[in-house]
Amino acid sequence: MYEQELRVATRAVERASRLCQEVRARLVSSETIAKKDRSPVTVADFGAQAAIILELARHFPGDAIVAEEQADELREGSGRTICEKVVEHVRSLEPGCSISEVLEAIDRGNAPGGARGRFWTLDPIDGTKGFLRGDQYAIALALVEDGKVRAGILGCPNLPARVEPIAEPRGWLFAAAAGQGAFARPIEGGDPHRLAVAADRNLARSRFCESVESGHTSHDQAARIAELLGVTAPPVRIDSQCKYAVVARGEAAIYLRLPTRADYEEKIWDHAAGWIVVTQAGGQVTDTLGQPLDFSQGRTLKENRGVVATTGGIHERVIAAVHEVLGA
Repeated sequence: MYEQELRVATRAVERASRLCQEVRARLVSSETIAKKDRSPVTVADFGAQAAIILELARHFPGDAIVAEEQADELREGSGRTICEKVVEHVRSLEPGCSISEVLEAIDRGNAPGGARGRFWTLDPIDGTKGFLRGDQYAIALALVEDGKVRAGILGCPNLPARVEPIAEPRGWLFAAAAGQGAFARPIEGGDPHRLAVAADRNLARSRFCESVESGHTSHDQAARIAELLGVTAPPVRIDSQCKYAVVARGEAAIYLRLPTRADYEEKIWDHAAGWIVVTQAGGQVTDTLGQPLDFSQGRTLKENRGVVATTGGIHERVIAAVHEVLGA
């Protein structure tokens, strides 16, 4: 099952990855970084969303899409200049595509999600600061049916074959479907290989994986959890859903996304593709209370609090430590 969906989704994410790489090569410079100019990532974000939705619409015209961006800001004021660049990059993949077609494609991502029916959820660029720094970012696409994630693709255009020590090639695709396992291959092509989480259950030898940005998770609380578990290795800090990929291929055993605000609701597009890649590689993903992630609640994981991904065999011990630090 899901062979056609994975084939189409893989092609869509491959194309979007190339678009993002081209935007970064042409528009990001030391000057834009110094000025904290976010326009290049805005171009890539909207361009990737348009390219992926156009590809999905060609093959699955009846499917709804839950995506991060809406095109309103491209229609007025300074956004029109960005819109021109977005359309230029989309046309490199879709020659002859009109401005209205690009904007309409972006706006198709406004579906509500929910517990019934079938939809795709898309984060066109997860890890905007990583994109600008030249570090890690991801294009994340997942298929949800009746509230359950059934297939997913993670495109990680700058991720090396190994993070520590860095090994080439850079740029990897991670694919998974329910009951079929998880696989990885270079974005540029090649034979996929099956993924498996780390088999070692010795927590003292385990590695944490957490966000680079402290605003996304509490580094201090994560350090206390690591101390309780006897983990001594320094954490692997990496942007975006690439963290899920690093756990799925066995380079880290634990990924913590600890709540930084009581009222924050995680977005489904930030976790759906990573969730299925890790779970199909043999891992386990819950919230910080040990509850399954519930993708049936609309555009957010409003019934969950934070995220904990592990190799599976150590999950209960990690959750116990999280409870001790965060409080039940």
